[in-house]
Amino acid sequence: MEKRRLGQSDIHTAPLCLGGNVFGWTLEEGTAFRILDEFVAAGFDFIDTADVYSTWVPGHVGGESETIIGKWFRQRGNRSKVILATKVGWQMPPDGGGLSKAYIVRAVEDSLRRLQTDYIDLYQSHVDDADTSLEETLGAFGDLIRQGKVRAIGASNYSAARLTKALDLAQRGLPRYDSLQPLYNLYDRAGYEGELGPLCVKRGVGAITYFSLASGFLSGKYRSQQDLAGRARAPRVEKYMNPRGMAILRALDEVAAAHESTQASVALAWLMGRPGVVAPIASATSSAQLAALVAAANLKLDAASIARLDQASS
Repeated sequence: MEKRRLGQSDIHTAPLCLGGNVFGWTLEEGTAFRILDEFVAAGFDFIDTADVYSTWVPGHVGGESETIIGKWFRQRGNRSKVILATKVGWQMPPDGGGLSKAYIVRAVEDSLRRLQTDYIDLYQSHVDDADTSLEETLGAFGDLIRQGKVRAIGASNYSAARLTKALDLAQRGLPRYDSLQPLYNLYDRAGYEGELGPLCVKRGVGAITYFSLASGFLSGKYRSQQDLAGRARAPRVEKYMNPRGMAILRALDEVAAAHESTQASVALAWLMGRPGVVAPIASATSSAQLAALVAAANLKLDAASIARLDQASS
């Protein structure tokens, strides 16, 4: 399988990352273990999570996803075979959050404990912290790299201006963000394609996109308000239920039929071919969903199909 280099780091991955946001939310531990097993068995190894997953669930305090992954590592004994990405910086109850050195030092130990490992392959700033200097944040990451607790670092939800400043600081001896985790999919294009994508290409930063399937909308399973009834992702999907969203789904239907594939596979294959994108992040709650995700890595879209998708989503 094709391997892609993550920025200028020594990490190489297949062009798909499994999202861990559903672990402990819409997936209980046993099913999460099965999905993780099937993902690895299919030849993939890149898993993304965050300390804050899943604080949005009533009664959760964060760390639920990391805890499940840590238990899976312990039971399978396969930590060295997996590229593990997690994040720090989002507000964590009761009083955590931000990217100060003091908080990063504390948060990384909590993540390592939950993940039952002594290192993180990719440690990411989950959201920019305007109250902390980039020098302090990058310096803290540099300490973790020297201590062997982190291999590479990345940014998530950074503006082009802040990412540029961080990359410039790296030229003066601070560690370098080798990845960016932006919102990017067939529907949400403007933010990445405007400034961030060209910046990633120019500066050698690998994009690992989140909401790659627009919270499941691009899989084609949500086409009416009735389809959203009782769904955990309904609040995130409703914004796509409009004429433009429906036009994108029609294009996905056409291209999927032409390639004897699925809408999810096509949407991810389109992303995999975009400039700067190393690996879209997508989550699965069933074996059938996972099969559609992994199939994308071997789906080659022809120029006419790409043009059809571009036109519908422009």
